[in-house]
Amino acid sequence: MSAQLDTLPRFRPLREADLDGVAAIERELYSHPWTRGNFDDSLRAGYSCWVMESDGLLCAYGVLMLGAEEAHLLNLSVAQAFQRRGFGRKLLEFFVLRSREFGARAMFLEVRPSNEAGRALYTTAGFRTLGVRPRYYPAAKGREDAILMGRDL
Repeated sequence: MSAQLDTLPRFRPLREADLDGVAAIERELYSHPWTRGNFDDSLRAGYSCWVMESDGLLCAYGVLMLGAEEAHLLNLSVAQAFQRRGFGRKLLEFFVLRSREFGARAMFLEVRPSNEAGRALYTTAGFRTLGVRPRYYPAAKGREDAILMGRDL
């Protein structure tokens, strides 16, 4: 029998021990990243916080707020080394299933207009544009709008 790498991604709850790694990936990906404290606050608030691992490496993570028959995806990120492999789609599908299990009837999220890859992912996953939140995100030159997207579950 030959040895094989475990390349199938696995989901598990985010733990306090993951916070430094998640914050490091955030800093790698974004000009205005969530802080370690933002993730810690999400854990303490009881949000649905998950990581995706492949070959024992942290490759993606997300934060989902559940309540009142709704789900709000607050963060979904894939480390640069793991992008363009379908991990973002797998994590999004995981969160859709978690939301349904919770009894949510709809899911919402905000995405930057400049995030073309994210917008394409959400659109192909059935999300539609519901509106715009003006000046929602911090940006290099002031503020950037957010596109509010949603889908029925």
